[in-house]
Amino acid sequence: MLAHTPGNVSHPDVEFTTGSTATAPPRPQALDAFLWPTYGFQENRTRDFSAAPGYLRPHFRRGWTYRGGALLEFPPSIDGGSLYVLDDNGVLTAFDKVSGHVRWQRKAGRLAAATPAVGDGNVYAVALNGLGGSGNGRVAAYRARDGHQLWAKALPSRAESSPLLRHGVLYFGSEDGTVYALRARDGRTLWTYHASGAVKGGPAYANGNLYFGDYGGKVHAVRASDGHEVWSVGTSGTRFGFGSGSFYSTPALAFGRVYLGNTDGRVYSFAQRDGKLAWATGTGAYVYASPAVADTPGLGPTVYIGSYDGSFYAFDARSGAVRWRFPAGAKISGSATIVGDVVYFSDLGARNTIGLNVRTGRRAFFWPDGAFNPVVADRRAIYLDGYVNMYELLPASATPRWQRAQAAAKRAASATAR
Repeated sequence: MLAHTPGNVSHPDVEFTTGSTATAPPRPQALDAFLWPTYGFQENRTRDFSAAPGYLRPHFRRGWTYRGGALLEFPPSIDGGSLYVLDDNGVLTAFDKVSGHVRWQRKAGRLAAATPAVGDGNVYAVALNGLGGSGNGRVAAYRARDGHQLWAKALPSRAESSPLLRHGVLYFGSEDGTVYALRARDGRTLWTYHASGAVKGGPAYANGNLYFGDYGGKVHAVRASDGHEVWSVGTSGTRFGFGSGSFYSTPALAFGRVYLGNTDGRVYSFAQRDGKLAWATGTGAYVYASPAVADTPGLGPTVYIGSYDGSFYAFDARSGAVRWRFPAGAKISGSATIVGDVVYFSDLGARNTIGLNVRTGRRAFFWPDGAFNPVVADRRAIYLDGYVNMYELLPASATPRWQRAQAAAKRAASATAR
């Protein structure tokens, strides 16, 4: 718990737009082209897959299980018939998502804590420690179909920022405060931006800008094209007189706002356009987690996030008021994901994964494994990261729509294997 709990701030009249944050899945087709390309699902990192098919909700039956040997702190990315996950030992693994069989493995570093980015037929991994003995970070690109390394780049400091791939450019941060834009095809540095502290979270993108927080307690907006600073504000720099914590949280962008958690115990909302503080609502303990954000039917624009105080919260996205709170009973460090009408999170203390109804906060799902960022999904399954194991969760009933999705996934997996 925090020794001094800062007060809440709410300015709901700060610029706020409406509209769904969900991205509809691709239409069913002969070959599964589903893409979950980065940590947080889309460029805006909202973790909102509320457009998931209706059959993809509890109760589930277990499909395959992958029994790993290292902590799975961050979830996989999905590209067609394959999953790509980077474990804490720096091993990048490609799976056939239908069978759970390992396609290939590569050592991307000695220590890692990030989700790889996928796109353009490649996989991009950021590691805290490289393969040598220097202790500095590393970023590398691998061919998706066979794991062939295309290029690798040593970094002057450690890095655990989940990268974002957009229009042939790879964006990520590092512990010395440098945010990088690299040309994806060869790793050439296009520009760098220097923040006021370590950038641990992944940058999020909207309307031409990248948004991210740092360990100096500031939130930044920079132009994605050239790294030019659009604005930079601190939690104590908006004339409200409260202290500054650190931003580990990866921001979510929605409704013209930036949402992220802070180690001062509060969840923050800033205006995307100018960085004006909209609200800051306290939980009483560290908020390392990144938020999931959605325009929830029957509830309205809502921010979902957990805290080290042992509670999971739903906040009014405009005002910061608490809509509902679920007492998980153990500290929550990782981030939540919305699939359909259920929001999933893990508690680090008890190592369980819980799913709550997005409107009411009532428990709809429980799984006796999980620690940090538990869930991603596609049209056919939920893939759940436990502490070291990964599980495929399938609908309890094989509806005709699911059977078509399953057949398309099998064809995509077979095409990838060739």
